Amino acid sequence: MIFSSNATAYRLGISVQHQIRAYQNSMNPIRLLVDSFADKDLPNAQMGNAREIIRRLNPAEFHVSVFTVGEQDAAIAQRSNTRLIRLPSHRQTPRIFRELVFGDHDILFYAKSSPATKWYMRLPRKFKRDRVSIGTVESQADLRNEPSIAPEAVRLWEQTVLRCDYLFSNSLSVQKSLSAEYGLRSEIVSTGVDTLFFQPALNRGPNLRPRVIFTGSLRPFKGPQIVLDAAARFPRADFVLAGTGPMGAELKDRVQREHLTNVQLLGLLKADDLRREYQNSDIFLFPSTWEGSPKVILEAAACGLPVIARKNYEPETVIDGETGYLAGDDVELYRRLEDLLQSPDLRKKFGRAGRRHAQRFDWDAITRRWGEIFLELTSRRRFRAAA
Repeated sequence: MIFSSNATAYRLGISVQHQIRAYQNSMNPIRLLVDSFADKDLPNAQMGNAREIIRRLNPAEFHVSVFTVGEQDAAIAQRSNTRLIRLPSHRQTPRIFRELVFGDHDILFYAKSSPATKWYMRLPRKFKRDRVSIGTVESQADLRNEPSIAPEAVRLWEQTVLRCDYLFSNSLSVQKSLSAEYGLRSEIVSTGVDTLFFQPALNRGPNLRPRVIFTGSLRPFKGPQIVLDAAARFPRADFVLAGTGPMGAELKDRVQREHLTNVQLLGLLKADDLRREYQNSDIFLFPSTWEGSPKVILEAAACGLPVIARKNYEPETVIDGETGYLAGDDVELYRRLEDLLQSPDLRKKFGRAGRRHAQRFDWDAITRRWGEIFLELTSRRRFRAAA
């Protein structure tokens, strides 16, 4: 189906760049309303990405408004030119909707699937005061084919994110999927990683047994059950799973039933603990079959781990045969895992290359890209208003 939307692809042309340079110094700070939460340690990956971008935006150029409910992210709370919009623990929708309609902002960024955003997208253009809305697509667009996503959640996503004026995908695979499923164009801005935070441990000695880590939501398409299969196949290695989800109890029962003494289920980890687990591991195994551009791949690679992932979604964050392996099926995945388990030298070689590759996706560079986009879109809006 072709989804009716006015979303178009963003293109930064030479003439627009010239206009930005000419007007940049005279412009007031661009006012962003980020449709996300500034709360500390929220596990949602998209909200984490939004927080990483907010932290790095230049306060002299960008005023940011963002919602909060609990304990605030310290870097955002201390950022100048930032407005934290306190929400109640219940009945948040009216307050969010009021901010979307009446708040003082030029750009609605990171529009999310929520009732408030759905109401806002239904408003006639005149009530939006020529503001720009930006939606980010960070998973494959065939949500209807993923059993763990409820049909009503898919409809809400279609009525919110896909209704934005501009759409941005986080990988080429996602861009292709969005075009194939909905006939919508989008530009690519990659997911990033904090390479100063996620980095290899200094002077770490070798593990007595190879240590394999998986992190992600414990649901079927992520493949934690495949990690347990691998643990049964390779009892000479230790396997660590970090994350929570609907399969948690099932996986725990299986570990006990099959006496998989080489498996640890760690649950949801805070950032410091997760980094330590990456640094203490030797291989990152990520058998998920349905992804956009998973940030955990970048985190693991930034910590110097070789990565084994799937070919299904063609992640640009893994270079097959250089920073790790992309497997086409389970048989190849197990074979590649065995290759890495048998060769510490290969693990080190891939890990060093993975660290270098991850630095191309550092959040500082990704945020500069977003800054350029915000400047251009606001310049277009102000030029139209002055015409």
